[in-house]
Amino acid sequence: MAAGEARSWGYGGVSRIRRACGLSRKAIAKGIREIADGNTIPGRIRRSGAGRKNIIVRDPELLASLERLIEPETRGDPESPLRWICKSTRALAAQLTGQKHPISHEKVAQLLRAQNYSLQSNRKTEEGADHPDRDAQFRHINAQVKRALATGRPAISVDTKKKERLGNYDNGGQQWLPAKKPVKVNGHDFPSPDVPRAYPYGLYDLARNPGFVNVGTDYDPGAFAVASIRGWWRSEGRLLYSQARVLLITADGGGSNGVRLRLWKLELQKFADETGLSISVCHFPPGTGKWNKVEHRLFSFISSNWRGEPLRDYETIVNLISRTTTAKGLQVTCRLDRRKYPTGRKVTDEEIKRVNLKRNTFQGDWNYTIHPSTP
Repeated sequence: MAAGEARSWGYGGVSRIRRACGLSRKAIAKGIREIADGNTIPGRIRRSGAGRKNIIVRDPELLASLERLIEPETRGDPESPLRWICKSTRALAAQLTGQKHPISHEKVAQLLRAQNYSLQSNRKTEEGADHPDRDAQFRHINAQVKRALATGRPAISVDTKKKERLGNYDNGGQQWLPAKKPVKVNGHDFPSPDVPRAYPYGLYDLARNPGFVNVGTDYDPGAFAVASIRGWWRSEGRLLYSQARVLLITADGGGSNGVRLRLWKLELQKFADETGLSISVCHFPPGTGKWNKVEHRLFSFISSNWRGEPLRDYETIVNLISRTTTAKGLQVTCRLDRRKYPTGRKVTDEEIKRVNLKRNTFQGDWNYTIHPSTP
């Protein structure tokens, strides 16, 4: 019957009937050959009810027992033997067999798929308690960036990439190499505190699509963050935006450019005094820094470019970052910063009072402008 239906459909009929009835393409093709050869047998060739019964028919309690083993309440029970092995079909098959439901691990997988189960990893979606002005702040940032781009003013997205250890350590990802010749790295990833680290601080120009990365070798305090912005302005920014009087910065709410970090604001005041620029800052709400453009317009491509490559020294990091490009024309400038940035710098109340900071009427802690001390 299936072969006859497939023949009636013509081209593509075998695929249609296979999807409709579940028979294999081989079986349907065999039926088509039998029809073509005239070897069809009239009537049934198998008596009604013959063949091996489905395991669910032979063991009606099997599905209920399987669901009891995989339901969240059971897996969360400290007495459950499957607390730590709930993802293994072999473990499930062994437990069911012990409960007098003999079954193979392959059949367990089939039953789970039939019940709409699948292997799934964690999904990072929970942001904790949402701030009531979370969405309004996103709209505010979007409006500020659009206004800056429309008037030709510079707008940059900044953040610190994950610090990287230097040495012959495993770096996630894969790269094309000759067969059976992988890059050999250390068997253990437990470096001592003496192992040097790299601190890449990135800037992404929202208007022109270039990136700038300052790779620090010491620490990542607020002074290093502003020094990275200063380095970008001196090497690229002041040439591209020679008429600019305001610089817009979108930044995460924590780290070296955090909302509450006094040193960040004090160093921005020094930068404003040096350049004559008014520095307008918009921070992303808590827990939403991954929507900052620098993350997925710059850092993601850097990580993709150096995947599977051990970061053995600073020169390797700088070269890999500098060679990062995209089909949309991203070009990255990278420099190595060997200056020392001491941590633990305390900014006094008198120093912070001298910062010429004007808060925005909407969420002044997140949105503010630092003007030069002298107009």
